[in-house]
Amino acid sequence: MSPTIQPSEPADVQAIQAFEDHLLLERRLSPHTASAYRTDLRELALFLERGGSDLTSATYPAIRRWLAQLGSLGYARASIGRKAASIRTFYRWASRRGLVEINPAALLSRPAPASRLPTVLRATEAERLVLAPPTDPVGLRDRAAIELMYGSGLRVAELCALDVADVDVDDQRVRIMGKGGKERVVPIGDFAGEAVRRYLEHGRPAMMPMESEAGQAAADAGEVSRALLFNRRRRRMTTRDVRSMVERYARSTMQGRKVSPHTLRHSFATHLLEGGADIRSVQELLGHASLATTQRYTHVSRGRLFDAYRRSHPRA
Repeated sequence: MSPTIQPSEPADVQAIQAFEDHLLLERRLSPHTASAYRTDLRELALFLERGGSDLTSATYPAIRRWLAQLGSLGYARASIGRKAASIRTFYRWASRRGLVEINPAALLSRPAPASRLPTVLRATEAERLVLAPPTDPVGLRDRAAIELMYGSGLRVAELCALDVADVDVDDQRVRIMGKGGKERVVPIGDFAGEAVRRYLEHGRPAMMPMESEAGQAAADAGEVSRALLFNRRRRRMTTRDVRSMVERYARSTMQGRKVSPHTLRHSFATHLLEGGADIRSVQELLGHASLATTQRYTHVSRGRLFDAYRRSHPRA
């Protein structure tokens, strides 16, 4: 189902828009997160519409049929679980607002997440990846982006949202607006700092929007011109741009490995813990609200702990 297709029922369109406003203005979620909720609700609304129903008259069995259909279409279990969570959140909100008499999603189960450990690069693999981009303006941008994700643990959406003013190369720190509108400041390493400096001096000027292309509102033009990273269309780099870029360099340096921007964030956290960093410090650097989320990375490092045991204990 295309996320760009709107349901035809006006009440559904209004309810989805009101819910998105609630997420952005009251809960202060990121636009990326709010957009994902909107897409999930539109898909459910279109499914219900084909059965002669709508969001406000949906039933528990109808929602279950939609989720079952997603499974038959090949959606991953994690994706279905996320969509179910979106629907539960929407109907809790709709119930409080009086849009529905009975919450049809109240009985939706929460499937146990698959116990997959994050993919992590070895230090040598991460080095090959950051050294892969060429030295033209696009390559300088790519090197800076990869260094920031691996060297500072940025989420891909946080990277794309960066403005030039958010990065202080001299003091080696970057200000990030994370999930839930929470701001944090994280350090930039020497390698990332040098990559960003070179991009700002020799790459970004060649990729900025041209004045002749300013056929847009002045406020919009100003927002674009503040961006740290630009794509080939001279617009702010998108999360899709970054994912494609990382996958392209991974294919050329690590054939057979599946690498995403989040792989770099996983590697950042794991390598810090393996180097002896305190887990609560890593939690702050990653912007995790819960320590339990950060603790996943201690499992990834377990092999290193076992190696240390075998090398160090007299009766290992």
